[in-house]
Amino acid sequence: MVDEKSNGASGRNGGDLGFEAELFKAADKLRGNMEPSDYKHVALGLIFLKHISDSFEAKHAALLAEYPDGAEDPDEYAADNCFWVPREARWSHLKAKARQPGIGKLIDEAMLAIEKINPRLRGVLPKEYARPALNAVMLGELIDLISGIALGETQDRARDVLGRVYEYFLGQFAGSEGKRGGEFYTPRSVVRVLVEMLEPFPDPARKVQGRVYDPCCGSGGMFVQAERFLTAHGGRIGELAIYGQESNYVTWRLCKMNLAVRGIDADIRWNNEGSFHKDELPDLRADFILANPPFNISDWGGDRLREDARWTHGAPPAGNANFAWLQHILHHLGPNGTAGVVLANGSMSSSQSGEGDIRTAMVKADVVDCMIALPGQLFYSTQIPACLWFLAKNKHDGYLRDRRGEILFIDARKLGHLVDRTRRELSDEDIDQIANAYHAWRGEMDAGTYADVPGFCKAATAPEIAGHGYVLTPGRYVGAAAVEEDETPFVERFAALQDRLEGQFDEAARLTEVIRKKMTGVVVDG
Repeated sequence: MVDEKSNGASGRNGGDLGFEAELFKAADKLRGNMEPSDYKHVALGLIFLKHISDSFEAKHAALLAEYPDGAEDPDEYAADNCFWVPREARWSHLKAKARQPGIGKLIDEAMLAIEKINPRLRGVLPKEYARPALNAVMLGELIDLISGIALGETQDRARDVLGRVYEYFLGQFAGSEGKRGGEFYTPRSVVRVLVEMLEPFPDPARKVQGRVYDPCCGSGGMFVQAERFLTAHGGRIGELAIYGQESNYVTWRLCKMNLAVRGIDADIRWNNEGSFHKDELPDLRADFILANPPFNISDWGGDRLREDARWTHGAPPAGNANFAWLQHILHHLGPNGTAGVVLANGSMSSSQSGEGDIRTAMVKADVVDCMIALPGQLFYSTQIPACLWFLAKNKHDGYLRDRRGEILFIDARKLGHLVDRTRRELSDEDIDQIANAYHAWRGEMDAGTYADVPGFCKAATAPEIAGHGYVLTPGRYVGAAAVEEDETPFVERFAALQDRLEGQFDEAARLTEVIRKKMTGVVVDG
């Protein structure tokens, strides 16, 4: 068990991030030789079970005190977004039997009983605790460990603590699994950049209702951060309408549990064909879209979708799904909608297979609002440099500044700090610096006056962008910062030089093509 008194100066369980870290270390020791990808479902399933049982017990006690006749009525719990937990599935019952050899079978039966009475959870909960590979002693010790989470806290506080633990465990498992883990998890600091930039909040004055969508939602981190932003700015959970789709069934289950732990009601669809080939929400037009699609996917079946209505700016190449994702997301944006999308850096400059033509068409249609180059080493799953695309359906909505014919470029490659040998994170100050530049450029109230910052941000006009051949790499536009070259670490200088060289290669290829076309029109007299 983790000693509550050792968890920070507050002495309260879950009082700071140290609690989550200590808890994960203790839980990870119990894993033994089990693969992180398997143990993830064991640990997260039990944390989820503890959460819904605690919520049920708190509601049950309140009803016994205020309305005893309703204490055994499942409808009373549903009205408070609380799952009904049968007696044999309650945490107190399982904890009392944690040291028995058959504890795995009891947990499986508890999960089945919960799913049977709660339709929203059918097919979601893990039910593999009785398999021979799972050590019963380990399960008992894990139950004891998790029993200490949020012990003695109020219901609202307990939900927050359990949600934080679930989120922290997701991130740690993603790191343990490496590339495979990154497929279900987007690093929290990257998600925060997207959320702080887009500010998902219902705004009737702008005809923004608060519909949030992610077409490849993974474990649901985008939605958790969106709701966190909402509540931090005076909103209430439930004011955002959450929609998502995920093609991996196991990841879909993680997402459903992650949102339930947070008390977030959402419409999350699963099918193994994915958003391109079986769009589960074809009529949805969202106000905010946040997405981290898999980078540079070559086997997305694009050859079967050549005439799709979503490709308004050009059919994406069958060998790379990057511009299919961008156009799918544009298709689902409402009239005043905005989107933030994580993509590989190549999407900003590639001219292969018509990608340059699609990017040019998107810029000319004025749907690109902002481009951000991210620092390296942010992701668990890939070392491919990444960027953020921000799209806007209406850059002159009468509420924000008229931004037609402009794109904001932000070069954030020098931001962030190493948290271990291989991974970098953006600090709160880094995120604020990025988001504040965007808010000021958009002309938001109380955001201050925007000004270009050499080496960091630049508001570029349509002619400037055309002059760069519609390449959208921020380094081309922001210029050099006013610092001595020798003060910049070699790795960052090399990355900048490489980026500049790649841009020059692209420009050379473009000019070569122009010269070839000119030459074909020349008639040489004999």
